[in-house]
Amino acid sequence: MYPAAAPAAAPDPTDPQDLLPGALSEALHTELIAFRRDLHMHPELGNQEFRTTETIRSRLEAAGLRPRVLTVGTGLICDIGTDPADITRVAIGQGDDPDARPLLALRADIDALPIPDTKTVAYRSTVPDRAHACGHDVHTTVVLGAGLVLADLARRGQLPYPVRLLFQPAEEVLPGGAPDAIESGALDGVARILAVHCDPRVDAGRIGLRTGPITSACDRLEVALDGPGGHTARPHLTTDLVTAAARVAVDVPALVARRVDARSGLAVTWGRLDAGHACNVIPQHAELSGTVRCLDLDAWRRAPDLVHAAIDEIATLHGAKSQTTYVRGVPPVVNEATSAQLLHDAMTARCGPTAVESTEQSLGGEDFSWYLERVPGAMARLGVRVPGSNDRLDLHRGDFDVDESAIRTGVELFTAAALLSGAAPVF
Repeated sequence: MYPAAAPAAAPDPTDPQDLLPGALSEALHTELIAFRRDLHMHPELGNQEFRTTETIRSRLEAAGLRPRVLTVGTGLICDIGTDPADITRVAIGQGDDPDARPLLALRADIDALPIPDTKTVAYRSTVPDRAHACGHDVHTTVVLGAGLVLADLARRGQLPYPVRLLFQPAEEVLPGGAPDAIESGALDGVARILAVHCDPRVDAGRIGLRTGPITSACDRLEVALDGPGGHTARPHLTTDLVTAAARVAVDVPALVARRVDARSGLAVTWGRLDAGHACNVIPQHAELSGTVRCLDLDAWRRAPDLVHAAIDEIATLHGAKSQTTYVRGVPPVVNEATSAQLLHDAMTARCGPTAVESTEQSLGGEDFSWYLERVPGAMARLGVRVPGSNDRLDLHRGDFDVDESAIRTGVELFTAAALLSGAAPVF
């Protein structure tokens, strides 16, 4: 399934002499669980993650590292294994310094969701109507833990290439916090970027992986329809705006789907339709809002023109004036083959080949995709389900929780990837 990243063989996890360094100690694992629970109890929404940022910064500085807060005021960057003063290095191949070494970036998102935490655990959210219901607290803890382990390896001269920790704000806010992080220099000097996302359908101790698209593009759509209005007894003398809105709701998704390759998965789905206030009055105004999702990057780039044209066509057919607001969200996350192979090899080196399973493409959106528009990279699905459990604790639900042993899996996946990254061709 995955093309070979390089001829160098990964260490054999069955051979004690060939094990990678960087295994997570019990003491640090215990600390990281407590760290995750603290974040879980104090969730913050996108671009408001001030306490979260300070908590991460304090722990990194206690380890002798020098994190830098992003220019937007929340989120951090922290380099390991390189001169902290050398923060102006540009992407590999574009700079003048022959000694500059490219960075492997490990990305976590740090924001929470505006929903109540309905669990009864001791570490449930202390903030009303705020919850880490998407696992960002786990992502953050995993990258922090990997950074602490890698910093120790760097001090002992065992880190072959430098690593950047990226703690990104506002993933849940379209178009995501990734563009702001990039503007703050998050990708300067970075040759490859990796991430994980919690998956409650995969057992803890395992990861799900695929090459190519692993998430969907997701955009927001707002449509306003207008007409003169009138009496329901005489719809032939006016624009029947309710019917027009209904036809837009039904016909536009079908029309758009017929104008692209069906394999692209381009889908318009409405979440709201509002028209009228009285049973005998044809309204003058109607509104629809929804999302546009797409599995294919090329089709996503064409989507705004296709959707605008379809809405105008159907509205005009029914005599309504239309105004469409199309808000770009995020493109699909497309896992680059060598980066996916690196994650595969890292997980195999730590836990053996049976710890990696193929995963399907999700229709969820993820702003990690913006980084992959600039540099190669990949995202793995981090299993967080209690092995053997039949629980269906889906993401974005108030009862979402994880098997915290997944923290160890994530940390050791990232540390192994950092140690094996020198085998990847871009380095």
